[in-house]
Amino acid sequence: MSRRRALARELLEANCAGMVNLVVIDCDEPDAELRGLSARDSHALPNLIISNPVNGHAHLGWVLAEPVTTTDYARLKPLSYLTSVLEGLRRATGGDRDYGGLLTKNPFHPRWNAHHVHYHRYSLDELHAPLAASGSMPEPGWMRRKAHLLDPSGPGRNCALFTTARRWAYREVRHHFGDPDGLEAAIRAGAAERNQAFSDPLPAAEVRAIADSISRWILTRSRLWRNGPKAYEETFHAIQTARGHKRGELKAAQTGQIRGRVEREAFGWER
Repeated sequence: MSRRRALARELLEANCAGMVNLVVIDCDEPDAELRGLSARDSHALPNLIISNPVNGHAHLGWVLAEPVTTTDYARLKPLSYLTSVLEGLRRATGGDRDYGGLLTKNPFHPRWNAHHVHYHRYSLDELHAPLAASGSMPEPGWMRRKAHLLDPSGPGRNCALFTTARRWAYREVRHHFGDPDGLEAAIRAGAAERNQAFSDPLPAAEVRAIADSISRWILTRSRLWRNGPKAYEETFHAIQTARGHKRGELKAAQTGQIRGRVEREAFGWER
């Protein structure tokens, strides 16, 4: 819709398609404004606080100096960094985990109280530093955990879909050797199916871009595709062997612990 009509709505889309330049946290607490402003030694001061005067809930917004694209899947590192920083801000302010970041309160609408706190544009490093110092940043590897991958939110959806679809696609290769078009179609379908499992799915165009990026990498850079079925079978057997050894070592360690406990108990009885 036109800018004039959009500015008359209570809610606005926070970012344009394909990029994030406004990081928004939804804080459903009666002291949400105070949580946003109490930034000392906790988190960077938000640029914008838009609150509901009835219940005190608010959207807290930080403006980025450089937008982070959500469609350039050759560079997932900035998107992963943004997702981690967003999670850190959510933890620091007690924000809603299920908020997808798509719509935010319109600061020009009379229903809300809007506070434009300052006009500094943040780099991701500037947002990260106080979060790391206060212990609010998520632990390493948190985005690879099953709970996050199954139903992420915000920009984390892109990373989660890329990760889960990529892992599945590497196994799907074995059904499409010599048929690149079939592989591309299968990966698109697989990515779309995984996206629909999210409570807040990504737009179809972004899902297709993720799927095409995975297909492009496999078809142009993957040794498995280039060397064919033989290379796939060799890699598969190597992985299975390594997993078997790992399970064997774990079982041996557990058996040793049990044996040691039994022997200690037996020794105690003899004494």
